[in-house]
Amino acid sequence: MRAVGLYVHGGPEVLEVVDLPEVHAGSGQMRIRVHAVAVNPTDTMARNGSRAEQQKIDPPPYVPGMDVAGVVDEVDDDISTNVAVGDAVMAMVVPKASHGAYREQIVLNARSVVPAPAGTSHVEACTLPMNGLTAQQSLDLLGLSSGQTLAVTGAAGAYGGYVIQLAKTEGLTVIADASEADRELVADLGADIVVRRGDEVATRIREHFSDGVDGLADGAVQNELVIPAVRDGGAFTSVRGFIGEPLRDISFTATMVRSYDGEFEKLDRLRQLVE
Repeated sequence: MRAVGLYVHGGPEVLEVVDLPEVHAGSGQMRIRVHAVAVNPTDTMARNGSRAEQQKIDPPPYVPGMDVAGVVDEVDDDISTNVAVGDAVMAMVVPKASHGAYREQIVLNARSVVPAPAGTSHVEACTLPMNGLTAQQSLDLLGLSSGQTLAVTGAAGAYGGYVIQLAKTEGLTVIADASEADRELVADLGADIVVRRGDEVATRIREHFSDGVDGLADGAVQNELVIPAVRDGGAFTSVRGFIGEPLRDISFTATMVRSYDGEFEKLDRLRQLVE
């Protein structure tokens, strides 16, 4: 079986086609014949050495990839699932050593796999699982209620776009940042207010919400620069592990989507929202 992986860290040139043993579905698992995978910043970090310390406990090759779509070709007979051989599916993958999405076949826990949204291509479906679940986890961590206010940085990116759309399904008022080129896109995603992105975005948010927003999802990883946008006692979550310092009773959390692996109901809800 072929995969795309790396033996040494570096630029894109270190990626190469590698041969791996064929894999088969075991207890509670299913195998997907991979048709499409998404490329995300986390894959770049796996390739360029940013995660070398975590990776070194396993021998290479290291195969990146957290998003996959394809067709089921093996299912453990003893599991109860709404997915059958021949079905188009999507899943989030938690890479470890050669177990990443950039391969011809991948075996996953059945709870990590859901049907692809009806009418979507494999390429479209593979863009949803990881970023969609990351966005949902951020909203879960922020714990906002309908009618409250949410700020989103990096709103034009995959994560930010999903946060906006999911936030609107939860009845939140969303203020989001964008460049001039992306302003229309971010508004179309559902943002109620769009402000210019940049180092002064917290000030621009406060111009609309003088007391600050109830929660902030920091997809742009601006960290300390955007904390002032959050009200006293509000909530802040980051996608790169930043958890801030105790300040104004703000609740700081780090969104770590790997902990949502196997959350079948959450991923399947994303499918339903697409449909």
